[in-house]
Formats: sequence, C-alpha cells, structure tokens
Amino acid sequence: MAPLAPLMEEPMSEEGTKSQYKRNHSIRNWVKSHLPLLFSKKSDLRILLSVIGCPLSPVPVSSKQPKDVSSSAQYIIQQFRATTGCAKIEGSAKSMYASGRVRLFMSQEPGRSSSTATGGKQHHLGCFVLWQLVPDMWLMELAVSGHQIVAGSDGRVAWRRTPWLGPHAARGGVRPLRRALQGLDPVTMAAVFSPAQHVGEKYIGDEECFVLKLDVDPSILSSWSDSTAEIIKHGMVGYFSQRSGLLVYLEDSQLTRIQSPGAQAMFWETTISSSIENYRPVDGVMISHSGRSMVSSIRFGVGQKANRVLTQMEEMWTIDDVVYNVPGLSSDYFIPPAEVQRSRFYDIAFNQP
Repeated sequence: MAPLAPLMEEPMSEEGTKSQYKRNHSIRNWVKSHLPLLFSKKSDLRILLSVIGCPLSPVPVSSKQPKDVSSSAQYIIQQFRATTGCAKIEGSAKSMYASGRVRLFMSQEPGRSSSTATGGKQHHLGCFVLWQLVPDMWLMELAVSGHQIVAGSDGRVAWRRTPWLGPHAARGGVRPLRRALQGLDPVTMAAVFSPAQHVGEKYIGDEECFVLKLDVDPSILSSWSDSTAEIIKHGMVGYFSQRSGLLVYLEDSQLTRIQSPGAQAMFWETTISSSIENYRPVDGVMISHSGRSMVSSIRFGVGQKANRVLTQMEEMWTIDDVVYNVPGLSSDYFIPPAEVQRSRFYDIAFNQP
C-alpha cells in the first residue's frame, strides 16, 4: 500500500473524480494535477471546508514548565486561568462534549465582479459536535451543505477524513484542534500558551490587549515537510484583554512552498484571525459561546507577488451546548480509520517511547 499523504491545511479542489483521488494519494500527484484548478468557482465550498473546517493548532500542548515562572507571559496566563476559572475542572473533568452551529462565507476576490457582490455574500450553514477525552484525544464531526468532515486524534496521531480525499494522517505529532482554542477549552488554551513570549501590547477594537506569540522551531517544521511541500513558517499569536484577562483574538499564519517535479515553485500563505466573544459560565468555567474567523489565503509564484491570487473566507460560529464528564466516553471512541492506522506516520508514532 502506498504511504498515506499527510494532512495539509491548503485549499482542496472539487475537480477530479473519486477514482483519481484514490490513485493519487501523494502530495506530489495532487499538486501536479490540481494546483491550476484550486480557485475555480465550483470549488468554493470545499475550499471553505478544507481551510476553516478542522485546522490544527501549530503547536502541541507543552509538557515542559516554563523556566521563568515570574515572567510577564506567565503573569498573563495566570490571569487568564484565574478569570476563566479553568483550575476548577483540571483533574476533575476527564472529558467534554460541545455542539455548535457555523455559517461560512466565501468573500469575493478584490477587483473581480460577482453577482453576489451587491446582493450579499453567499453563505453555507452547518453544525458540528466535538468530543474530547483529556488530555489529547478528540473527535469532531462537521456537516455543511451536504458535506461532512471528520477529524480526530487518538493521542498518537491527528487525522482528517473528507468525502473528496478520504482519511489523511497529520505530520507534526498530536496537536489540539484549533476550534478548541477559540474559547471552548480554557485548560488547553492555557497549556498551549504557557511557553509563549510576551511581545507587546495592541488594541483589538476598543480592547487593549497583551500579545503572546508562539513560533514553531524551523527544525520541527523541516520534519513536517517533504520533497514536494516545505512548511517555511507557522506560528500563532494570542491577544489577551488587559481588562478582563480573557483571550479575545487569536491569529495564526502558515507559509508553505509547493513544487512538483518540472514545475515552478508556488507559495501558499494562509492567515486565520478569530474574534472570540460572548464568554459565559459553564459549571463555573468561562466559555466563549460565539465568534468570527476571517481567513486570507494568498497564492503566488516565485518573483510574482505582484500577480498573487487572494481568496478570503469567513466563518461565524455559535456554541449551543457544553457538557463535562460525558458518561461512557472512552478511548474506544477515538480509534482512527483503518487507513490511518496502516500509514507510516501512525507506525512512527506508535513506536515512539
């Protein structure tokens, strides 16, 4: 069996049949046959779901305690923990369930006319459910306009399954689902940002915020890359309100260089910016119940930044329900698809101490 292609965060095309995708599991073949078609109008919904649906955090939950516990960054995290009250469920909450609704938009590329430009944005409605087992097992199902995406982690490997590409393993080890960091899981949010650096202050709207930055080390990024796709940078920035101590804005960006044999190198630069709003208590813990993400995805070639292609996307979400300590939820619910278990990425993770 051919190695399973790693999960990528770039837009996916609607063009091509299911049999073509089964034959072309490698990144190289996919890029070679589909890169010119990625921004066809027919693929708008799949671009939305591929980029916004189930992205991962660029960094895992840190297992190392920061050396300088008196640093300004640690003070900000301690304020966040105190404000959210997440210490109340640490050690006692073994699992979590959440459900919500989403509305997705594909924004028009600047400079191009569209029938929807004056009549309002075309939108797609959907819903999702998320199960999580502490510390790093999770499973999310997202359904939008007849399409379903499933993503999960069994504590060894994160993966995603779409109707057009099937199951795909993720390089980079187990990382949290980004949606959980959008105010839904304060415990994981605090753990992810514990090694961050305080890089200044900035206003987000009328809110003055502390800025905490996380960058993925280049040596780690190189292990996520191969001969076709090279991740040049990936990082995340959190904006914590000086007034409330809550995370109110989350931004992450990724730059990837893609080149298939005999073709010119292309670059993808994707930025996801999320406003996190409407914090309300659930069992004494402050949880964000709504928000909005704006995505900017730029494609350009070597020496062609002036002719770059820009796609803009938007998601609005609402959380309907959050429950801790779900009865009967066990690790058996987080077993990945058989294709993922047979992949070399799963074998590597399984054999790690």
